Amino acid sequence: MTFTRKDFPDDFLFGAATSSYQIEGHAQGGAGLTEWDTFARTPGNVLNADDGARACDHYNRWPEDLDLMKEANFDVYRFSTSWARVMPEGTGAVNQEGLDFYDRLVDGMLERGLKPAATLYHWELPVTLADRGGWRNREITEWFAGFTEVVMKRLGDRVWSAAPINEPWCVGWLSHFLGFHAPGLRDIRATAHAMHHVMLGHGRSLEVMRGLGMKNLGAVCNFEYATPVDDSPEAQKAAKLYDGYYNRFFLSGLFNRAYPADVMEGLGPHMPKGYEKDFDIISKPLDWLGLNYYTRKIIAPNDGPWPSHEEAPGPLPKTSMDWEIFPEGLHAFLKRTHDAYTRGLPLYVTENGMANYDKVSGGKVNDQARIDYLNAHVAKVRQAIDEGIPVKGYFTWSLMDNYEWSRGYDQRFGLVHVDFSSLQRTPKASYHAMKAALAR
Repeated sequence: MTFTRKDFPDDFLFGAATSSYQIEGHAQGGAGLTEWDTFARTPGNVLNADDGARACDHYNRWPEDLDLMKEANFDVYRFSTSWARVMPEGTGAVNQEGLDFYDRLVDGMLERGLKPAATLYHWELPVTLADRGGWRNREITEWFAGFTEVVMKRLGDRVWSAAPINEPWCVGWLSHFLGFHAPGLRDIRATAHAMHHVMLGHGRSLEVMRGLGMKNLGAVCNFEYATPVDDSPEAQKAAKLYDGYYNRFFLSGLFNRAYPADVMEGLGPHMPKGYEKDFDIISKPLDWLGLNYYTRKIIAPNDGPWPSHEEAPGPLPKTSMDWEIFPEGLHAFLKRTHDAYTRGLPLYVTENGMANYDKVSGGKVNDQARIDYLNAHVAKVRQAIDEGIPVKGYFTWSLMDNYEWSRGYDQRFGLVHVDFSSLQRTPKASYHAMKAALAR
């Protein structure tokens, strides 16, 4: 790595992130079915119809995985809890075995000197709640508040930080408008309802955690830089709208108590009645904001229905996900978020990383491309700090290769290689480089 821990303030934190369904192995421990289990069983939704039934078997191998975190000299482990593992039907009965698992996991982090950064929801919606409308149904905000109370009554006294929902854009737009994630809908009304209810669910979860006396609570949003395909007014407008429903919609709701006017031109007629009354809950004060950032998109206008644009190929080097590598976007979002929305609130890069064509050769994995990617993005974090932006931590995605949603086990984001047949873990060159950079 081209940086070391000494290049950052003494209180700056480095970490790695994972999510429950992607690594745990969901078909064990009494967990209920999720909408991802059924989504994957529908032909064409997920590569090879892969699901998270076994994944990385983190449910049983968590001590080994936490040891890898500790040995890499990380400070923070960002993990998530599975709603369907804790409450198999989404409401009602609690699966004590599931709660016990997260109890052991948090204690295991603390025993290794790791700060537990909990995310309550990372997309594993219990299928019984999907049957009742999922995020389209306003009642989900109370179901989610109930789940929050069950989990955090058990863990809230020991987690270092907590955020209700990972990447609301993916929960709302990617899953209900584009149909690429469960529940796989392509419906503008479903999208409008889901995007608002995920925000309201965030606020209700936050209220519950505050009521339990918890501190260091935040939100985690994903960001994608939008570049117009050319200088035409039509392309400029298209890129601005993409930025609106991807980036500004959620920041505006959290911090400005309104949704962007350009986005509401399309979503407004389909929003839940009286949604404007919910901003008192949505905009509850936060202690920090997390930014997940990976890439940019080139946006071109078209003659289709709203939002009337499409993605165009970009000229930059790409990851194996075919995502352009554009570290400048990370700096741009840190600056804009601080200047226009958070205004001094601590910021964390809660996810950043790349998928790569990684193979084990001679017991090693040479992933120099990932080292280069991380160096370029960490340099932009350092630049933001030098400019006075209060960035307090950087967490890479991901600790290990895992279930990459609709891409199945095809894409590898990890610092640690996982053989999905034997489940053997092999630290990659990027892991060893990070370990050396973060040595104290």
